[in-house]
Amino acid sequence: MAEDILILARDAAAKRMVFTPHALSQMSRPERMITTDEVLQVINGGKVIEDYPEDARGHSCLILGYDEEHRGVHVVCAPKPDFLAIITAYLPDPEQWSPDFSRRL
Repeated sequence: MAEDILILARDAAAKRMVFTPHALSQMSRPERMITTDEVLQVINGGKVIEDYPEDARGHSCLILGYDEEHRGVHVVCAPKPDFLAIITAYLPDPEQWSPDFSRRL
């Protein structure tokens, strides 16, 4: 269930977040610039919009949240026992997502 993976993600993030190289490269793109604090804000205040229980990296999910500038931010993460793996974080493309960024077009 989406709520279960969200609880696991929040609990794991409270311990430690580990960012993949892909996540860091996406977050540091000049037109995006997503901070680690914004990623944590999305995890703690966002909602799961896609759940991937069979992901090869382990059960993961896509969380939608908003930063302080009210930008929609997507975070794909996988909770582990001792940390939350941040697989990627990005600003969703309005041409590929519904106006509220919660559904793929």
